[in-house]
Amino acid sequence: MSAEGSTKAVITALGANLGIAVTKFVAFALTGSSSMLAEAIHSVADSSNQALLLVGGKRAERDATEEHPFGYGRERYIYAFLVAIVLFSLGGLFALYEAWHKISDPHPIEEWQWVPIAVLLVAIVLEGAALRTAVRESNRSRGRSSWVQFVRRSKSPELPVILLEDTGALIGLVFALAGVGLTLITGDGVWDGIGTAAIGVLLAAIAIVLATEVKSLLVGESATPEHLRLIRQAIVEGRDVPAVIHMRTMHLGPDELLVAAKIAVDLSDDAREVADAINDAEARIRAAVPIARLVYLEPDVLRKGAEDGVAKAARAVGGGGARRAGRAGRDGQHRRAGGAAGR
Repeated sequence: MSAEGSTKAVITALGANLGIAVTKFVAFALTGSSSMLAEAIHSVADSSNQALLLVGGKRAERDATEEHPFGYGRERYIYAFLVAIVLFSLGGLFALYEAWHKISDPHPIEEWQWVPIAVLLVAIVLEGAALRTAVRESNRSRGRSSWVQFVRRSKSPELPVILLEDTGALIGLVFALAGVGLTLITGDGVWDGIGTAAIGVLLAAIAIVLATEVKSLLVGESATPEHLRLIRQAIVEGRDVPAVIHMRTMHLGPDELLVAAKIAVDLSDDAREVADAINDAEARIRAAVPIARLVYLEPDVLRKGAEDGVAKAARAVGGGGARRAGRAGRDGQHRRAGGAAGR
């Protein structure tokens, strides 16, 4: 996923939400509608979130230091997690509080009755345009994955966050339109409060989904099954590396992958041949998967019986079974001859 595409979607959403927030606050000031206030705070929360995503993306570009030798790529995940917190507290909880207040003491909309309807309709158009940009940028890297799979498996947090926020914003606008419309039709302000409550529940649910997905990225996710297959294939393409004993990968950021593997070498190889084999394998890995920035390969030798476990691991990864491959690779590691390397 290109960083440029993510940034474009974030900036588009930020511009739309800033304009929408101003008009919603004006509509609330004129009408006193709680749905309009909840939507205005929602737009403020979304604008803050998009600013956080931009800050996180900028900070993640810093070069590695002695104190942080693996760089700052995870900053994008940290700021995306802050987005979930802001959306839950500033958006969801405030809307629920405002709904309780409105339902407890309902008031009809008596003045400027056409203003909230006009503002909500304009906001729907603007949010739809922002969502369209996010969808277009996401389609460039989504491939054949469903939207649910894309949100759950994407290693870049920005576009999934914007997709969920903009989708939630559109649904929230429909809730607000329904609450305001029913209040105008019936003269009962309770409907305005119910629409506000629906917005609060929606925002809280989206925030929980975001927090869950970003937490997984913060803990550390492995490479995708396709990247695992390409890396394993690149290692064994050379004649000097017959097999991968086991391998571990972890995303240090959306575009930075750490690869650590124990590779099989011939017992008769001397130190120079082993070093050349490792260097060639590293070059092949980086050519096959450019985001594999940090590659650490450790040579070792296998017993004959361990080859079955290694072959099983390779087949599992090639078929998309990354977890099964990890277990099979560990089995192969346990069966290898630990003293054959002269330890």
